Amino acid sequence: MNCIAGLPATAATMTEQQAGPASAAENLDMTGDRNEFDFQGANGVWRMNDNTSLSHEGPTAILSRFFADLAFDTIPEQVVARIKLSLLDSLACCIHGASLPWTQKVASLAMAEGAAPVASLFGSGLKTSVSLAALVNGTAGHAFEMDDIHKESIIHPGSLATPVVLAYAQARKAYSGPDLITALATGYELGVRIGNAATMALFFRGLHPQGTTGVFVAAGSAAKMLGLDANQFLHTLGIAASQGSGLMAAQEGAMVKRLHCGRAAQSGVYAASLAASGFTGITNVLEAPYGGFLSTMSGSANMERLTAGLGVSWEILNVGYKPHASVTSIHAALDGMLAIMNENGLSADDVASVSVGLSQMTYTHCAWEYKAQGVTAAQMNLFYCMSAIALDGRVFTAQFEEQRLNDPRIMAFIQKIDAAVDGEIEAMGAPFRHAARVTVIDRSGNRHERLGLHRRGSPEYPLAPEEITAKFRNVVSGLLPDGKIDRVISLVDNLEEMRDASELLEAVF
Repeated sequence: MNCIAGLPATAATMTEQQAGPASAAENLDMTGDRNEFDFQGANGVWRMNDNTSLSHEGPTAILSRFFADLAFDTIPEQVVARIKLSLLDSLACCIHGASLPWTQKVASLAMAEGAAPVASLFGSGLKTSVSLAALVNGTAGHAFEMDDIHKESIIHPGSLATPVVLAYAQARKAYSGPDLITALATGYELGVRIGNAATMALFFRGLHPQGTTGVFVAAGSAAKMLGLDANQFLHTLGIAASQGSGLMAAQEGAMVKRLHCGRAAQSGVYAASLAASGFTGITNVLEAPYGGFLSTMSGSANMERLTAGLGVSWEILNVGYKPHASVTSIHAALDGMLAIMNENGLSADDVASVSVGLSQMTYTHCAWEYKAQGVTAAQMNLFYCMSAIALDGRVFTAQFEEQRLNDPRIMAFIQKIDAAVDGEIEAMGAPFRHAARVTVIDRSGNRHERLGLHRRGSPEYPLAPEEITAKFRNVVSGLLPDGKIDRVISLVDNLEEMRDASELLEAVF
């Protein structure tokens, strides 16, 4: 049988750019030339045109000025709603991740430094400095492959922005719910735009986007929490860019993959704090032709993606969420495998062979030979996760317990699976890099095929808000008391009305 998973035919062919809103109409003055419009910011009106050029400045300066000026009441309602969902999802990831041994090792290191105790670590009752809290909580947020994902930029912004914003909110106090939303939105929108410009070339160079481009998410949120002006914001980016790092070989079994996120969060704090003190950075760091961030880290940058539709088309709305606790790139394959088995009443024993067709990006990222080298390797590996979902019907926390990583049943099922680059999927281009074609031959010789263009949880095939809430409850169960779970959900849902952010901080720490 042949079918396309997830969406009606019209929606299944949407690109990432088409998936977002056409405009944030409430922020625009569309009078005058139809190709020009105004964006009302906190400190004045921005004149924009179809080329989204705000002035003759370079993109580093344009972005700095825009985000320094961004005010809560200029953020569209749908963006605010998405930020609140992302915050709830990120809190779940941080709270769960804090309980894991790799995060606890980082926490022990941080506490040994004896820094001023102003910001809390999730799950422990311990406090440290803002920068060390960002380090530990950022590591926690990315500790179990459950954090939100922006596909084009290949960034998980929630596990970068949330630790930074909460650390400052606790240390400096006097923040409202709208202040938190604005700082989160700044980090998200800024960081993923820079990730978009970097293109997949950065990944193919062996660099981890979370640790490299992700530093801008953290830096943007930190700069906004400190109330930096456009010039200070510019230097924040110029400092942060030199600190971005992370190697993709970490995905094959190293705990350090989780640390990439924590270090990026910490680096964002350092960058903003230094800029606030008058320390200077590279003022054209994004566009510099020699030694600039994009020329060095990507080498094949799409500079237009930095400012395209700035203030009008919000990339935040292209952030999706994870129903499976694994690398996002294989979710469409997992969805396809599960659907075939459920629709045809197949058990793992009924399956004779499985073929998976992928984009080149996903094949390179995830279709390497599986070896039991730790939780990270299992979560990043196509063959392990396809076997787990065939045997258990899900890929979540229980599937990555230590005793499962070398489970003979999983190792045996892996031998039934092969993977290859699918020419049709690859020809669709970058917006469909998560697509997968799953073909199962059962023991009776029947062939079952499913093509999934978008994974469940993506903006094109979204999880409902109730599903994000259910995920939060599931992930933090046993880590937060039931009463606190309900309170956190309620506080996040009404965050834009919160006068004092300490209400939320008291509930989550």
